[in-house]
Amino acid sequence: MAVLRLALAQYDFAVGAVAANANKVRELITQARAGGAALVAFPELTLSGYPPEDLLLRPSFLAACDSELNSLAAETNGVAALVGHPHSEGEVYNAASLLRHGRIELTAHKQALPNYGVFDDKRYFRPGHASAVAIIEGVCVGLLVCEDIWEAEPAAAAAAAGAELIVVINASPWDDGKQAGREAVLTQRAQETGCAIAYLNLVGGQDDVVYDGGSLLVNGDGSIAARAPTFTDLLLWANFDPASRRLHAEDWPQLTDTCAEAILYAALVRGIRDYINKNGFAGVLLGLSGGIDSALTLALAVDALGPNRVTAVMMPSRYTSQLSLDGAREQAEHLGVDYHVISIEQTYQSFIDALSPAFAGKPADTTEENLQSRTRGVMLMALSNKHGRLLLATGNKSEMAVGYATLYGDMCGAYAPLKDVYKTVVYKLSRWRNETGLAGGWVIPPAVIERPPSAELRDNQTDQDSLPPYDELDAILARFIEAEQSQAEIAAQGFQAETVRRVVRLVLLNEFKRRQSAPGPRVTTRAFGRERRYPITSGWK
Repeated sequence: MAVLRLALAQYDFAVGAVAANANKVRELITQARAGGAALVAFPELTLSGYPPEDLLLRPSFLAACDSELNSLAAETNGVAALVGHPHSEGEVYNAASLLRHGRIELTAHKQALPNYGVFDDKRYFRPGHASAVAIIEGVCVGLLVCEDIWEAEPAAAAAAAGAELIVVINASPWDDGKQAGREAVLTQRAQETGCAIAYLNLVGGQDDVVYDGGSLLVNGDGSIAARAPTFTDLLLWANFDPASRRLHAEDWPQLTDTCAEAILYAALVRGIRDYINKNGFAGVLLGLSGGIDSALTLALAVDALGPNRVTAVMMPSRYTSQLSLDGAREQAEHLGVDYHVISIEQTYQSFIDALSPAFAGKPADTTEENLQSRTRGVMLMALSNKHGRLLLATGNKSEMAVGYATLYGDMCGAYAPLKDVYKTVVYKLSRWRNETGLAGGWVIPPAVIERPPSAELRDNQTDQDSLPPYDELDAILARFIEAEQSQAEIAAQGFQAETVRRVVRLVLLNEFKRRQSAPGPRVTTRAFGRERRYPITSGWK
């Protein structure tokens, strides 16, 4: 029996860009046909982008997807194409249609609808009830959509219908534990069914999720035949041998640095780049404080967009140290970004003077500290408006968890690259980025990495005046947020019960702040936002 030649389109298909997505499909179909592919597969909901959310409630949007699908079908002579799209038949389905011989030959409906984490499929779609198979150049191919492969029944049904190879199209968002889970599931399904599996995944940033690609080829015995690079748009070629039920990758790019920091860094860069470019902004702006969070954010922004599209602003006050001034300037000059120093002192003092009558008789406290941060926020937003550059917030997950951030101050910004990155991981990423040796050596001044973290809102302030050491804080937060452990369970692992109570109280108390925070890329298994939905008003402690 002849080998079946496949092309897997690991590409970004933007939400709502129906016509542009269809044109990209046309281009890739042409490439696949020229390369001799019998089948070219595209990701889940190719035409609408994923997740289209309430766009799916608009009949005109569904009609546009149907129109483009029919147009594409007419252009598929010489190659079969598996295209994801919303399919409306009175009810709406998450579908994959096989386009061949100038027509829509069959349509598979997603059977398993995820409704956990960032997924909300049951709000929009009805489940399919059967696994589809098609004969392509003599090979029986099962056609599944994303979550279908995570449950045993759809793959088993495809195998029972004669499938030798299963092609599964996906829009599976990345997090720091996802790839190992995917490989375990795919290995299990292959071993259960004896089918080889070509797993194609979407790539690109979409609001607060990032898709990594990371497509996989799995042999019929469950062994991994090939892994695609992550966060990279690629047309991947593969050959399937039905006799041995093995897949062979053809000239897939070699994976380079696969350490956790390298992959996470790439996810954050892709998230920034796609958020800025898809929303049509000329560039980004950020407050560069001389601290590690803003320093890492600057490095990410430059890697994502290039130095010509990045503006950094140092806004010193009476409490800003020389170390902060030197570190910010050295990094900005080293990376070649547009850099400004604008003192907040005079503006801050004018606020104090105006408020003094109303503050009479009350001692100075965090109000005056927060007012410094809010003065900076006003200035940064003004610069963002004037220059048309999107303001990046620079806070990290540790700070957002316990509310160590100022509403309308350092929380100002339309996108927060480190929102789901714990402080301890910020340090790891910063050291890793310096060790890569790109951009002429260090990217983040070593003195900025080594200094004690401080908001510099009063004399001799450090973060640890108000918080436990970050190693301890992040360990507690990960147990409470990601693992959903109780206070007693966390304390039983060697943490002081009072420290655990204080941290948990801060997490619960500051839900109102997080509701007003900027979106940022989800990179853990329990990000703030749509994945972790706690009530603001709650009597549970």
